[in-house]
Amino acid sequence: MEPTLYPLKFKPILKDKIWGGPKLRDVLGKQASDKAGESWEISGVEGDISVAENGFLAGNRLQELAEIYMGDLLGEGIYERFGVEFPILIKFIDAADVLSVQVHPDDVMARERHKTYGKTEMWYIVESDKGQLIAGFNRKLDQEQYLQHFNGGTLKEILNYEAVAPGDIYFMPAGRVHAIGAGVLLAEIQQTSDVTYRIYDWDRTDEQGKSRELHTDLALEAIDFSFHTQYKTPYTALQNSTVSAVDSPFFTTSVIQLDQPVEKDLNMIDSFVIYMCMEGAVGIAYGKGEVEVIKKGETILIPAELKNLALIPTEASTLLEVYIK
Repeated sequence: MEPTLYPLKFKPILKDKIWGGPKLRDVLGKQASDKAGESWEISGVEGDISVAENGFLAGNRLQELAEIYMGDLLGEGIYERFGVEFPILIKFIDAADVLSVQVHPDDVMARERHKTYGKTEMWYIVESDKGQLIAGFNRKLDQEQYLQHFNGGTLKEILNYEAVAPGDIYFMPAGRVHAIGAGVLLAEIQQTSDVTYRIYDWDRTDEQGKSRELHTDLALEAIDFSFHTQYKTPYTALQNSTVSAVDSPFFTTSVIQLDQPVEKDLNMIDSFVIYMCMEGAVGIAYGKGEVEVIKKGETILIPAELKNLALIPTEASTLLEVYIK
């Protein structure tokens, strides 16, 4: 049977933030303000569900598409596990100013407290103006030592700061303390969850002089105090090859650098596949030679029933490929 589905683009959901900037508009071509902090590219989060914008399904919400096409869209195994709730949230984030230091609960804690999924995520750096990230701690700690620093106003001293460059990847399992620093534009791939515990917000206040809410006690139980000598995810990109960078139960992400056409056989993957374009522009050929193009800053969802594609770059390009094992 011929597939009826095709690669789906969605209307970005833009969110202004106190730390946002102009890069979602100026670098990635979004219809965004100069305080836009996030572009939700593909979202199944209640209240922010993506709407298709190309082809005959334009105007339909992602959840409606999942209800109609089920395993053909999502993959049979994914549909059995998650039903019509899309399991991954895909974003671009522009941090013109530093974000709050935060932590996310894991699945067990999030289910108990919020009846939702936990939040494991990863970041791919698109651009960095001498920017940095906070990932985990810079020494071995226990809860008591952490609280001494937290209550003593010296939290900044125990955080691990990392200078970042385009192409760097950071995997952030639930429980790892983290923050995005000023001057960083990145792609974020995460579980579908909007649960964030804010630990520290750099003593910022809004126009009314109010501080944003902190979640000190909730965060304390969620924090993983493990110390790691390396927080950056190692990978070596290979031209015209699919290189796995993050392989987790929540999502698998590979980096594909292209300067010539590459055939993709997705028959072994029982999942939708998402491509995010980090650099350049790529035509995605499918079916009887139809082509859908994505360029830098764009994201596309390949339905699970589409198994054979060709990725055809119009210039040197970099894609992220995301699916669930």
